[in-house]
Amino acid sequence: MMYNQKSKTYSPMTEEAYDRYMQAGRVAAQVLDASKDLIKVDASLLLVANTLEEMIYDAGMGTAFPVNISLNADAAHDTPSSDDIRVFAHGDLVKVDLGVHCDGYIADTALTIDLGSDHALLIEASVAARDAAIAHIKPGVQIGVLGAYIAEEIMSRGFKPISNLTGHGLDQYVLHMPPNVPNVPKKGGMLLEEDMVVAIEPFASTGTGAIVDRKRAEIFSEVASRPVRSPGARAILKEIESRRGMPFARRHLQNYSELGFTRLVKDGILYAHPVLSDEPGSFVSQSEHTMIVTEDGCIVITA
Repeated sequence: MMYNQKSKTYSPMTEEAYDRYMQAGRVAAQVLDASKDLIKVDASLLLVANTLEEMIYDAGMGTAFPVNISLNADAAHDTPSSDDIRVFAHGDLVKVDLGVHCDGYIADTALTIDLGSDHALLIEASVAARDAAIAHIKPGVQIGVLGAYIAEEIMSRGFKPISNLTGHGLDQYVLHMPPNVPNVPKKGGMLLEEDMVVAIEPFASTGTGAIVDRKRAEIFSEVASRPVRSPGARAILKEIESRRGMPFARRHLQNYSELGFTRLVKDGILYAHPVLSDEPGSFVSQSEHTMIVTEDGCIVITA
């Protein structure tokens, strides 16, 4: 399904688009499953991220965004820097969030891995919330209703859904777009339509249930297009041109100029995605699948 921003309407999905989504979903599921064997105590975060991304490339696909590896209270948007020396430690609760695209058609999926933090019930909460929402997806369902099913599963287990993070719609080369799927009950909202592509993405927390921005940011998106003078800035823009606005990591750049990069961020051409975190000492779990809404339900492409 393609979304027309001007008319706010969707067009039916083509057979080609459907095939691309299914290919991306299969690879995303395979790579995410492989992360379970890579993430171990003392393993390098940088090596794991690079390995998972290489698996995506080796499958003939592209990364829709850098592999996110977020620990403990961090809910999302952390990815290793090129000189990252962090290793996984006993007691870490690890969120792996990855996106695969096939000619721009995106599959987005995530899981949580417990390295001895004894948070099986917290992980179960986000998985059950995801599955409860998926079970109710069909054309005509109001988006806000899904938030109620998500919150019920999380709160019934004694945790809090993160209220200021949502699931989201997807389109070709577009990672986040309407409809936004809340993780808490909401009144109203868009109605699901056949051929919509939607990612259901619950987060369960032992903390406040609200995330804040940290200072750390290694993920960026090009959000504006305008002429730049700096040769370093121009080289960066040339290198990320093929991303077509999809997020990238600073470590992915071959033609990296600190001065040029800083200028692009300051001028609003690049947008920094900071790490999103609940209160210190808390733990957050995440689970995510992407699905295509069908006539009487949905097809989960990342299962």
